[in-house]
Amino acid sequence: MAEISKIGRRVLLGSAGTGVLAAPFIMARASMAQTAQPQTSMEINHAMGPETNRFKLGNFEVLVIKDGAAVSGPPNETFGTNQSAEAVGALLEENFLPKDKFVNSFAPVMINTGSERVLFDTGFGEAGRANGNGRLQEGLAAAGYKPEDISIVVLTHMHGDHIGGLMEKDAPAFPNARYVAGKVEYDFWTSEARVGTPAENGHKGVLGKVKPLADKMTFIGEGAEVVSGITGIEAFGHSPGHMIFRVESEGRQLVLTADTANHYVLSLQRPEWEVRFDMDKAAAAATRKKVFDMIATDKLAFLGYHMPFPSVGYVEKQDQGYRFVPKSYQFDL
Repeated sequence: MAEISKIGRRVLLGSAGTGVLAAPFIMARASMAQTAQPQTSMEINHAMGPETNRFKLGNFEVLVIKDGAAVSGPPNETFGTNQSAEAVGALLEENFLPKDKFVNSFAPVMINTGSERVLFDTGFGEAGRANGNGRLQEGLAAAGYKPEDISIVVLTHMHGDHIGGLMEKDAPAFPNARYVAGKVEYDFWTSEARVGTPAENGHKGVLGKVKPLADKMTFIGEGAEVVSGITGIEAFGHSPGHMIFRVESEGRQLVLTADTANHYVLSLQRPEWEVRFDMDKAAAAATRKKVFDMIATDKLAFLGYHMPFPSVGYVEKQDQGYRFVPKSYQFDL
């Protein structure tokens, strides 16, 4: 099991959906009269089962599950929407990435504290499976967990790729769980004021997936404790009540940054660039800087929902922003 390095300082914030085209593989046998159709690497991964990654954080076990991935483009229609396509493409090419497409992955995380099994976000669920997503349940099973084992489900925010797996066939997907969500986020999405606005589809999604569970839900704000060692931090902007979480066990720390940054180059190296899915773009940019300044200064490990799987790493300050440093063997010592 991997161990995260000890952290010297303890600093909290105040208040405050894709990369490389999958290379095709052609599968053929000499004895076959017909050549098989090419498959992308993501299709092959789907046949192999979902990717998972497990490591230790003090006394906690952290399990990251790849709910799926998607290829999108052009990148400048999502990231750097206030920049030219040429500027966005140039930054990608400087980082050995194509300028016409990107890959976005989705990574819910489950933390076993010993007494509680706390799941953060639920992926796409059954609605995403036609596209090869919605693999959270498979990943939990591969790691030895059943839906009934989840005792708490925490929602960082209520966009569809985070709440889609809450319900299966109109029943709770995690039947023994209680739920935790930000009060500001829930109030925004359930309000009838969303009807007739660009947020109406999101409103309908929350009414279908989240509101049926409201009687088992605890609503939190800045500094609230989910369980001992897991604390909520307001990180508004991407959505009106977007929250992140500091996790600590035996002096070792990990920040679950959710959608604070949605691309490891475009959102981190240029944190001020506008992102299509950030609902308050100015607030989201300010939050990115605040969160990742803290993470860089204190050399904290972080887990970002859309970072390259297994979605865990560090950042260091670089020029206008930050350089993503993915995990390697430091988690295995």
